[in-house]
Amino acid sequence: MMTEIVENFKRHLQQLGYSNGSVSSLPMHVKSFLGHRQKTTHSNEVQNISPSEIQDFYHWLHERPLKHGDGGLSEVYIYKHVYALKLFFSYLETTGQITSNPINALKFKLPKLNSREPLTKEEVKQLFETARNYKETAILHLFYSCGLRRSEASSLNIKDIHFKSGLLYVREGKGRKRRVIPLTQTVSNDLKNYFLQERTSSISALADTEAFILNRYGHRMSCKAFNKFMRTFSLKTNLNRTVSPHYLRHSIATHLLENGLQVEYVREFLGHSYLESTQIYTKINKKQIQDL
Repeated sequence: MMTEIVENFKRHLQQLGYSNGSVSSLPMHVKSFLGHRQKTTHSNEVQNISPSEIQDFYHWLHERPLKHGDGGLSEVYIYKHVYALKLFFSYLETTGQITSNPINALKFKLPKLNSREPLTKEEVKQLFETARNYKETAILHLFYSCGLRRSEASSLNIKDIHFKSGLLYVREGKGRKRRVIPLTQTVSNDLKNYFLQERTSSISALADTEAFILNRYGHRMSCKAFNKFMRTFSLKTNLNRTVSPHYLRHSIATHLLENGLQVEYVREFLGHSYLESTQIYTKINKKQIQDL
């Protein structure tokens, strides 16, 4: 019975679009919990799992030594088990296999990650107010309003932006994925103003005639140049922190979720292949996790 439940959960993850690595590892973490519980309670039924049994497994993970080498499990690896169990019990509840979710009443320590808090909407507003020309505004729009990666902004050509229809085409994103990004009237107008009023003045005999964003020499902006631009631009603001292109991408994803946009749509907007990639870059509240 335990093997069948784990296999069904694995198929559920595949249907949701999780990566091959997660489809393999998350059920293994669940299997580890069910195996530990069977040893301690001699039960393999999922209907009567209690919060205390989950807590007991969590404490055991902190005491469990590594299978190879010295030391214990890392905080991140332990929390992966917690994450797997959250998805598992949510799946059981959604499919009617349990009537109440035993993990909902528990709180777990989050692992320490080297991640930055996203910008607030007021901080983003301050960034745009700091922009002194159409080029600076256009670059901010590409990374925040359009959520582009550095490579995607560097590869962006004039033909990829349709001002009249308000659409931006990413011809070849990460993993060779293509996507279409809708532009608001404000974003479309600001990009158009850069194209008509400032980009033309950057044209020289050696200019890249296809690239949308040009450097001061009239050539295509590189990924490195975008990073340098954002570091320099950050110094003009009063934010007291350096803002990178990815930082802006992280921020727009978080703001879209806060505004109620479903995780799947944010995933499409960012061009992620897998759902958990979107979850890494954004803060997902409890209700949105339950909606998956």
